Amino acid sequence: MVQHLGLSPRWMDHIPTGGASGVMALRRAARAVQMGDADIVACVAADTNQIDSFRQTLQGFSRFSQDATYPYGFGGPNATFALIADNFMREYGVSRDDFAKLCVAQRDNALSNPFALMKKPLTHDQYMQARPISDPIHLFDCVMPCAGAEAFIVTTPEKAQDLGLSTARLAATIERHNAFPEDPVQTRGGWARDIDDLWSAAGCGPQDMDMVQLYDDYPVIVAMQLADLGFCEKPELSRFIADNDFTISGSLPLNTNGGQLSAGQWRRRGFQNVTEGLRQILQTPLGDQVPDARRVLISGFGLVNYDRGICTGAAVLEKEVLR
Repeated sequence: MVQHLGLSPRWMDHIPTGGASGVMALRRAARAVQMGDADIVACVAADTNQIDSFRQTLQGFSRFSQDATYPYGFGGPNATFALIADNFMREYGVSRDDFAKLCVAQRDNALSNPFALMKKPLTHDQYMQARPISDPIHLFDCVMPCAGAEAFIVTTPEKAQDLGLSTARLAATIERHNAFPEDPVQTRGGWARDIDDLWSAAGCGPQDMDMVQLYDDYPVIVAMQLADLGFCEKPELSRFIADNDFTISGSLPLNTNGGQLSAGQWRRRGFQNVTEGLRQILQTPLGDQVPDARRVLISGFGLVNYDRGICTGAAVLEKEVLR
């Protein structure tokens, strides 16, 4: 891409960590700017989606899957997350009704996003009655693969002022790889190991967030993050979900562009969490605006092998200057 655009950058990075790539790109670009290796960094991700793309994704899903599960006729993301979801539901008393509330709210949020793939409302009954894909995963637990692109800029306050750009401040960020390998089935991600550091560095807590933009390849991962990122304990998840409204005007707006579950998932995933969070606090959303949006928590989750995702990240962004 650099060659095609005729650029000659003095700093460059490539971050192949799946759905955690957006947060990690933000984190590493910020460090490069902070240390003087770069003045302005464009974090860019894009991908096409061919007719045969999903089959190819399954065929090369991961070496772990090819070695450990494919010989038994089992594999791919739906099967993997069916095991994770089934165990999580049994362990913590979370139900498909709880997942329905998350998915219905995200669909409601997507309706104001002109670029969302899903254009029709989703009801609780439609979610519950959808055909099974890999029990307990049903149709509306699954993302819609698509083509897409996202980008954002990381720079200094001075450079942003010179360019006339509105700015958000990166208050804190965390990154973790291969956390809790001793767990026989994934019930937590790397966020749980570093969450106290995140909130301490940010100088605020979950109660101070105006919205959350969480990686949402499946609703079970959204639920897992709500607990791991400090909004409640896992045994309290069902009550927490019941007590909150996750729509744009609700008590805890969630994935305000519809997230991957309703806006669509392109393969270089994890960037739309960052860009939608930025758009909301800079008051330039694709759809409806979260009222009085000042702070956002964003997250990433990626590189799933055959039984868990091994890369996680999160960041807190705060509105700084609107221009």
